Amino acid sequence: MIGVNIMHKIFITLLFGIFLSQSAMAKTFPTVKEVIESSFPKDTIMTKHNLVLTKKQFNEIQQKAKAKVDTKIYRYYELTNAEETVGFALLMFRKVRTKKTTVIYGFDMNDTLKFTEILAFGEAPEWLPSSTWMSQLQNKTPKDALRIGEDLPTISGATLSARCLSEATRIARAIYEIGLK
Repeated sequence: MIGVNIMHKIFITLLFGIFLSQSAMAKTFPTVKEVIESSFPKDTIMTKHNLVLTKKQFNEIQQKAKAKVDTKIYRYYELTNAEETVGFALLMFRKVRTKKTTVIYGFDMNDTLKFTEILAFGEAPEWLPSSTWMSQLQNKTPKDALRIGEDLPTISGATLSARCLSEATRIARAIYEIGLK
């Protein structure tokens, strides 16, 4: 009986240890508000909108981005400061391998991609692009190709993540240029 009790305690301790180790490895992601405040003035007002693409816009975006577009419905934020639009932020959901990733893209009125930030990443943590790689998506102009192997390097061990984010960034830029601007 004592052996069973000890085994039970060891089992509970192991389960607790596994739970703690998984919690310690979990990455926390920023909120939409935190991301926008880090790139635009603090007094910027975010107004939430939905965008439903027309068939014509959908086809134009797909051609411009040179990537498959999965949906015609998007959530975006108009960013204003003192009654003047200072930019737009666009939420995108893309499947990396089997699970979805949520990314927000921010554009200023000079057509510059100010930021790209992952808000949720359902795949394995080792497939998550580093902050160094993600920073290469900042301050990109319409002249930038945003293609893996051209102006964006591949990520060893996370090729699917890099390809997914590269495509999503080109789609976000096309949505901004065709549907929001």
